[in-house]
Amino acid sequence: MQVLAVSTDSHFVHKIWHEEELSHMVEGGIPYPMLSDASGAIGQVYGVYDEVGGVDIRGRFIIDPDGIIQAAEILTPSVGRNVDELIRQVKAFQHVRASGNTEVCPSGWRPGGKTLRPRPDLVGKVWKEWSPKEDLVHA
Repeated sequence: MQVLAVSTDSHFVHKIWHEEELSHMVEGGIPYPMLSDASGAIGQVYGVYDEVGGVDIRGRFIIDPDGIIQAAEILTPSVGRNVDELIRQVKAFQHVRASGNTEVCPSGWRPGGKTLRPRPDLVGKVWKEWSPKEDLVHA
């Protein structure tokens, strides 16, 4: 897995933000590169570039090893992101991929939690094999 942070800020702004902000909030800082998208080209590709403001709005994308976007979340700056949920989703996508796409991870799934094997006889009967309450045990 590779994590990248991208914004329209310059690498100088990233450096100051990392030293003056993140170092006080995240022990050791963030362990992944912060890339500058000064022209907004990357943000335009992913549909998060605000041309009027000249900035990328907050978005996160989980992209599988084949380059396919598996999940996307776009938020305005007024609402923070949930890193725990991001990690849960990455682990779920990794689990599904490792199963050869024979298993799916239900809502709220956590590592070690129950997965489902999609099949015609499961339609309308998921409740017999899985309950959201089960995931609370693994939370």
